[in-house]
Amino acid sequence: MRKVSNKKRLTIAIDGPSGAGKSTVAKALSKRLGYLYTDTGAMYRTVALRAKEKSISPENESALSQLAESLYITFVREGEQTHIFCDGEEITEAIRTPEISRLASYISRQKGVREALVRMQREIGKEGGVILEGRDIGTVVFPDADVKFYLDAENDERARRRYHEMVQKGVNVNLKETQEDLAQRDHSDMHRSHSPLKKANDAVFIDSTHRSVAEIVEEMVRVVKAKAKIQLRRLDSGSSPE
Repeated sequence: MRKVSNKKRLTIAIDGPSGAGKSTVAKALSKRLGYLYTDTGAMYRTVALRAKEKSISPENESALSQLAESLYITFVREGEQTHIFCDGEEITEAIRTPEISRLASYISRQKGVREALVRMQREIGKEGGVILEGRDIGTVVFPDADVKFYLDAENDERARRRYHEMVQKGVNVNLKETQEDLAQRDHSDMHRSHSPLKKANDAVFIDSTHRSVAEIVEEMVRVVKAKAKIQLRRLDSGSSPE
């Protein structure tokens, strides 16, 4: 399939809870469209990793904000894989442990950390041609994103996915602990005072429970292509986009 025209490269937001399949779908969609993929959750995990290494308390907002401001985080795609680097060091696997996941959830509540990373995310996506996935992309980071999706799945299915992901990486976990961690993460993400997880009013809702990645990506591509055509018609007619 042909890529969306470079005349108008869109900003695409994909939000949703942990285990909904956002990363898998976003990577597949980025490959399909030739867009840059950015996992914003990985950015919070990166701050968590560095905070742990530097023994910074998750309640020390000032130190965490300064840390977040100082980090240089990049995403590099090689074939089917996206590698994450912080200040030139690859940390792709180091940030995916249950410990770092829990710490990232706690640290993400800090207003200063969110503000620092939101600025970084907006810089990455300002030119369009990018897919950003996270928990507040369509509501806070890019409230005017050209296309917004909210991906979700049944709780048991999300827990099973996360459990199998950890097992495949050699992490010693059990399903019950994974379910409990997921429930705790959901509550934290949805009830934090700054940028809580919620569906944007204009986001397309997709339940991934009983659907394949290919099916979901096909639906997303249809939505993106329809939006791109509308944008191109506006540009061709000299009208300003919404």
